[in-house]
Amino acid sequence: MGWLLRLAFFLIPAAELGLFAVVWSRIGLGWALLAVAATALIGAALVRRQGLAVWEKMREDLAAGGTPARHLAHGVLLLVGGALLLTPGFLTDGAGFALMIPPVREALYNAGVRRLRRRAVNI
Repeated sequence: MGWLLRLAFFLIPAAELGLFAVVWSRIGLGWALLAVAATALIGAALVRRQGLAVWEKMREDLAAGGTPARHLAHGVLLLVGGALLLTPGFLTDGAGFALMIPPVREALYNAGVRRLRRRAVNI
């Protein structure tokens, strides 16, 4: 896992720079910089709005005596998505915007639950 993380630290910035150079050559430096800044602002607004909605659902679950695990996971994925949106670059923005979509977060949550169940069975 450590080698994969190190590889990502090298490949993601290189891919971001390459994609930025392509976008810059197509639309110009000013527009490319404006696009990166706009995605950060739009992303911050989305994270705030969806984060408040997830927070409210978590409070409702707790008030009803349930466990807010699903909504807590959605909140963590929103935080990761927000961090990706604030990171300059088009690839990270794409991943961040994908995490703003509730069905994407739900699919990731379900995949994580399945993985944890498999690990628990294999222990």
